[in-house]
Amino acid sequence: MNISILVFGSEKFVAKLPDQILDTTAFTLEVIADFHQAISQLENEPPDVIFIQASLDKSIELCSWLKNQNQLSWLYCILFEDRSYQLAAKNEQDLCWEWEMTATALRQGADAYIWQLTDEIIGKNPASITTHHQVILAQVGVGLRKAQKYRELMRTNDLLSAIALADSLTEISNRRAMEWDLPRQVKKARTQSNPLSLIILDIDYFKKVNDTYGHLVGDRLLQLLASRLRHNLRSKDTPFRYGGEEFVIVLTNTTGEEAVIVAERLNRIVAEQPFAISKELTIPITISLGVASLQADDDDKGYSLLHRADQCLLNAKALGRNRVVSWEYADFSNLKVMSS
Repeated sequence: MNISILVFGSEKFVAKLPDQILDTTAFTLEVIADFHQAISQLENEPPDVIFIQASLDKSIELCSWLKNQNQLSWLYCILFEDRSYQLAAKNEQDLCWEWEMTATALRQGADAYIWQLTDEIIGKNPASITTHHQVILAQVGVGLRKAQKYRELMRTNDLLSAIALADSLTEISNRRAMEWDLPRQVKKARTQSNPLSLIILDIDYFKKVNDTYGHLVGDRLLQLLASRLRHNLRSKDTPFRYGGEEFVIVLTNTTGEEAVIVAERLNRIVAEQPFAISKELTIPITISLGVASLQADDDDKGYSLLHRADQCLLNAKALGRNRVVSWEYADFSNLKVMSS
């Protein structure tokens, strides 16, 4: 696996890194000396580990900025102390001073603080280079483990989110997913000045299916209906199981007239072909559908849009079911709430 390292430092600094890190077959190094460019790179393509050269302008500021970013605080930041006045002081002072400097670096946002070797130390003990490089590689290993754990956690969270937003019976998105997605679609439609429409539908007399054949057959019918809906929509249109036998379909970049055409086609597709529950049992059903389109005075969450479509659905039931009613053409004067 190729490990990515962002180096906020100079080419001269990079030249002093261990040969193993300079091996392009194992590591990918991105060397940046500009503060704003480094931030842009971190935001757009986070590496596994970041090296920061302490003598570079705004190095400590970059450490602090990094730890204040919720989406990047997991990134392992190694600060390399190469400032000559600090290195000289380190040789003259006792161990407590070194600990104090390390504590300061960690408080400023670094995850590790490594002192660069001076020529004097290397001259006295050439073997110190090997030990020093081993420390650097060990710290990279710590950072890599942290990055792997974070990414595994993100994958797990993505999986759990997908499970939480999917209806376990029909395997399409559930009501929670719709309540999360609809405001986003409303905002997108308004930002791009595109139309947005919504269909709400349910199965006519679904209670009779459950009462006659049992709930397992009713569940299978819901699964087959969800599959039929999904396969007769555009990829950018999203069906949701709203609850019970009710479904909502969000139609992006779709006018009210176009949404009515879609709804009438779905109504026809469901009514014309009975649903094969098993080899022995086929059930014909019909659906009622309400259609509404986004208006300028609708709220940002889509509640009013959904409410209008629901009123149209109720109207379709009041008019005899097995039909489409659009908000633009609906007559609500005789609206009555019908039983399923």
